Amino acid sequence: MATDTLKSTTGASGATGGLRRLLLDNGALTALIVLVVAMSALSGDFMTADNLLNVGVQAAVTAILAFGVTFVIVSAGIDLSVGSVAALSATVLAWSATSQGLPVALAVVLAIATGIACGLVNGFLISYGKLPPFIATLAMLSVGRGLSLVISQGSPIAFPGSVSHLGDTLGGWLPVPVLVMVVMGLITAFVLGRTYIGRSMYAIGGNEEAARLSGLRVKKQKLAIYAFSGLFAAAAGIVLAARLSSAQPQAAQGYELDAIAAVVIGGASLAGGTGKASGTLIGALILAVLRNGLNLLSVSAFWQQVVIGVVIALAVLLDTVRRKAGTTPVAAGAAGTSGSGKGRQAATYVLAAVVAAAVVGAMSFLHSGSSAAKDQKIGLALSTLNNPFFVQIRAGAQQEAKKLGIDLTVTDAQNDASQQANQLQNFTSEGLGTIIVNAVDSDAVTPAAKAVNKSGIPLVAVDRAVNNADTAALVASDNVTGGRLAAKSLADRLGGKGTIVVLQGQAGTSASRERGAGFTEGLKAYPGIKVVAEQPADWDRTKGLDVMTNLLQAHPGIDGVFAENDEMALGAIKALGGKAGKSVAVIGFDGTPDGLSAVKAGTLYASVAQQPTELGRIAVQNAVKVAEGKNVTKSVMVPVKVVTKENVAGFSG
Repeated sequence: MATDTLKSTTGASGATGGLRRLLLDNGALTALIVLVVAMSALSGDFMTADNLLNVGVQAAVTAILAFGVTFVIVSAGIDLSVGSVAALSATVLAWSATSQGLPVALAVVLAIATGIACGLVNGFLISYGKLPPFIATLAMLSVGRGLSLVISQGSPIAFPGSVSHLGDTLGGWLPVPVLVMVVMGLITAFVLGRTYIGRSMYAIGGNEEAARLSGLRVKKQKLAIYAFSGLFAAAAGIVLAARLSSAQPQAAQGYELDAIAAVVIGGASLAGGTGKASGTLIGALILAVLRNGLNLLSVSAFWQQVVIGVVIALAVLLDTVRRKAGTTPVAAGAAGTSGSGKGRQAATYVLAAVVAAAVVGAMSFLHSGSSAAKDQKIGLALSTLNNPFFVQIRAGAQQEAKKLGIDLTVTDAQNDASQQANQLQNFTSEGLGTIIVNAVDSDAVTPAAKAVNKSGIPLVAVDRAVNNADTAALVASDNVTGGRLAAKSLADRLGGKGTIVVLQGQAGTSASRERGAGFTEGLKAYPGIKVVAEQPADWDRTKGLDVMTNLLQAHPGIDGVFAENDEMALGAIKALGGKAGKSVAVIGFDGTPDGLSAVKAGTLYASVAQQPTELGRIAVQNAVKVAEGKNVTKSVMVPVKVVTKENVAGFSG
């Protein structure tokens, strides 16, 4: 039976042998120590108690997901659905406890059962349906995400207060997500090392046919393995939603890749037969340390993705070098798995702890008394930089910061509320003068914003409000008013009658809800206009093209289109071809450069312009005033303006 236990064939001894085992037999642990040393040397804010707790919290959800994926990978499978299952389980909990009025305890059981059920479906499709694990779990990825959106109707659902405590701290300092991560890790270690099903996972991963011939009921074992993965995904989803105080239907997108990366970085093989809970935890910590450290070092969000990819490749390469350097698998029950083997492993972790402690002391001494004047540093947490509107906000903020001689750090949450919460935590650890946040979602950002309030750092909101938290100022345009203006402009263009379609932004985001609500309200004054279809295109030009192309098949005779941003409007124009600006009027939102160019060309009838550059500039101005203790206006509204061909020449965003 193959296991993940490894035994060195070199027979090295003494200090040299111990160091060699640390460097080669524990590649992931070595990489983590090197990263901690590097980040500590580069940033005086990294090796602080608050920031280390932040790293633990930021690793928690990925680690819990990865523990479940460890079972699957050890058995030579793959599970791409854990992110969607996490979101679905959290949505089921919030929906059943709020909309359906079920007791919270029962709602939690229902959420866990949902995760297990999704895992069982995966296991059944793989074991009895003979589908490849990649295909079966890819299908569940789509099904889980779709059901989450159906149940929530695309909007976040407030999480029950009793469960939201999972996102809090014990004693005011120990984060509950870290405790949950540790408990789930211990459960994983116990299952893999002390149970029949754990030994079966290694056997199936090492050689499935041999496992079957030896008497293992491989099909039933796989059902259990994927059920475990679903259970852990549900737990991760509940912890994630508790951190955000709401179940987000779009939460945990792409987390399945982080979970798989953590398992592989931790020393597991995608070919199966190897893997352990401690390695998975180290892999998750490596990813969290990377993201945390790169945020503290003000590394561009785009370069962060490059760096993380390179580190993943290097970690796996180090594992390959370790295997070629003389470590070979041993059978279960051999000397390497008991007695002296466990002693050596314990000694390795003790040595790592000693090294880490030495680093803490050295770096604390190195950075003592070297803190800069942080009231001259401002953090800007943007919801995304994959959209021209927010790129313009960044440009305006950077121009103003340069003019005022202020150090501005910009982060990109990639429309992930959890990632934005992590970034706000990192800003808090740095002790900046002021933090500016452009919320992914006005409700989901609340817990992180309250933590900023507790730290005493002033918070300025830009473009989107922060609900139920204190902000020194809100610099924004009114999305609802903009939606009403879009409705009036389109109605005037159509003469008060006709059929139209609406391209919505990403489901669940506050901007989409507000713009859509304003547009719907504005259309009430024009009963002759009928909305024949509403579909999300996720703020994306390509998706706008695809969705509009599909809608034209069912509604070829439409008279108008309202897109909740210019990117989707430009995609719709491409789909309409020669009809755009002639027989079909298209209105966008944001006033981006490409959108204004289309207005000039006449293909886009109008764009509700928010002047994003001005938003960024004014946000920095207010952040500086707040940092200096000056009074600022609580709400600064930058007027929205409908830009058409008649007035586009005199408009600048």
